[in-house]
Amino acid sequence: MADQNTVIDPYKYINVVLNPDGTLTRPTLVPNIPPSSDPNSNSVISLDITLNPYKNTWMRVFQPTNLSSNKKLPLIIYFHGGGFILYSASSAPFHESCVKMASGLPAIIISVDYSLAPENKLPSAYEDGVEALLWVKYRAINGDFEFCKSVDFSKCYIMGSSSGGNITYQVGLRALSLDLEPVKIIGLIMNQPFFGGLEKTESELKMVNDRIIPLVVADLMWVLALPMGADKNHEFCNPMGAHFNKIKRLPRCFVNGYGGDPLVDRQKEFSKMLGDQGACVVENYSDDGYHACELFIPDKAQALVMNVKDFFYSPGTMSTL
Repeated sequence: MADQNTVIDPYKYINVVLNPDGTLTRPTLVPNIPPSSDPNSNSVISLDITLNPYKNTWMRVFQPTNLSSNKKLPLIIYFHGGGFILYSASSAPFHESCVKMASGLPAIIISVDYSLAPENKLPSAYEDGVEALLWVKYRAINGDFEFCKSVDFSKCYIMGSSSGGNITYQVGLRALSLDLEPVKIIGLIMNQPFFGGLEKTESELKMVNDRIIPLVVADLMWVLALPMGADKNHEFCNPMGAHFNKIKRLPRCFVNGYGGDPLVDRQKEFSKMLGDQGACVVENYSDDGYHACELFIPDKAQALVMNVKDFFYSPGTMSTL
């Protein structure tokens, strides 16, 4: 962790350049991994599918191998992290994370490569998520991909990490007004969801120069992602005062966080708000760990898989969207 008094240039810190036309130049921060289709050499196979050719959005489907032909698996619609401005479904950390989850749960995972900001400001990523849900509904009806034979469409979850956790929440709210039959969304899984606000929390001030997500980097991400003219109390960033009439209609929610994450206080406030407004919430907060630690520490990755698995099969009211 950097010294608390260190001055950080957020653009240099995440290695991006803001161009005069408002776009970003993004040098490759992590390698991209191609889909893997050979079941003889992989525990999980994957393939890429176009979502919207006009927006250049697509999805990567992960399917475990060596399963009985008649076994039906839960489906996770997954959204990667990156502060709304970085990475893709093919970025190595998120590809490998989906492989581990698909194999360990097991489950079919559809990882959405949504539109990035600032070229596509919020709510563009949320709209891509809704489009992915409608795509899944169409496939549930028509079964026109091989992996559909292995999906139990009555057991679907929306999941995301960091900014993807934020997207999960917003897509879950939007799904309340959709007819998704025969698809049933029975849970929202939010791993270290990325939220903010104008008033700083204790954990943000304590870890202002966190080595993964310093406060100035988080602030820059919100400037680039939020609609023009919006501040960090906008509902996309600060969810604390919006949609109270909808929250009690959400399916079961799982919120995961770590004590070494500067965003942890916001995550705790968020999960408390969900419960206060009538949602069924399962929380897991570990004292150790840091933002996105499951991408770097195998034990944390395994723990996340086990916590999600417990959420899958734990007793509780299985309300659906």
